[in-house]
Amino acid sequence: MKPKYSKSQYDITPLSRDDVARLAAKLDKAAYDVTQRAGTEPAFCGNLVDNKKEGVYYCVVCGLPLFSSEHKFHSGTGWPSFFREFDPEHVTRKSDQSHGMDRTEINCARCGSHLGHVFDEGPKPTGERHCLNSAALKFHAKGEPLPPESQPAKFETAYFAGGCFWGIEHYFQQGPGVIDAVSGYMQGNMDRPTYEQVCSDRTGHAETVKVVFDPKRITYRRLLEAFFKMHDPTQLNYQGPDHGSQYRSGIWYASDEQKREALAYIKELTEQKQFGGGKIVTLVEPAKKFWAAEDYHQDYIAKSGRACHVRNPW
Repeated sequence: MKPKYSKSQYDITPLSRDDVARLAAKLDKAAYDVTQRAGTEPAFCGNLVDNKKEGVYYCVVCGLPLFSSEHKFHSGTGWPSFFREFDPEHVTRKSDQSHGMDRTEINCARCGSHLGHVFDEGPKPTGERHCLNSAALKFHAKGEPLPPESQPAKFETAYFAGGCFWGIEHYFQQGPGVIDAVSGYMQGNMDRPTYEQVCSDRTGHAETVKVVFDPKRITYRRLLEAFFKMHDPTQLNYQGPDHGSQYRSGIWYASDEQKREALAYIKELTEQKQFGGGKIVTLVEPAKKFWAAEDYHQDYIAKSGRACHVRNPW
């Protein structure tokens, strides 16, 4: 399963049943009954009903942030109430016909744990009341250190030039742990270049793919391996039928660590006499400003269905 991330940059990839069971086994009876058996705690008994501290309410099972104190209000119902989620992608909804009632159940998007229900009886601007069980939540006050599972993903960026960016972008998009791949231009001598200007071979730019990735899911080394499978690094200023310096092979590093890894991997490939023993001409340079290519270049292979000579490295 390809990892999924919310707009607020949290990993919301659904956990496996085994992972959920392992986490749930650590819960006390009240939290287990609520989250795993869709139980409901008695009104006015939860420890978070009257909590007025600033902070965030996290899933007691997996640690995903679910609701914020800035959206909490006093509903008088006896359960913690919020008029919106921390991030709508963090909470899922489904129909609940139990107990002879027609309700909308809310669950944690990552682990599927039962949280409570949402009703159309809240304040503006949403008009909703998310009715939560305190036992399904763990509160962290503002400024408290957070465990890793409750922190947003820390993405990194890499830049690769391997000829026409259409195919390189297409296959980098498919990498496990790759958040996004964008076609663009780099290493040139003018701002905001157009495709026509770059194709003149006078701006100094190289067609480049910007790769945003989660280093916990995929390493920079794995990206390097994929890059060298997708193009021929022994071809100087061309790839296949495309000729010109804009099609040069290059790695534009964003950190000293990326530089070290790139040079070490090229040395490794050279010593192994990969590519028929031909000389690897891939440039390794500090990254300059990335200029995104025109919209019609983005996701070109997926949108057009056009075949590409680039090989799937995964």
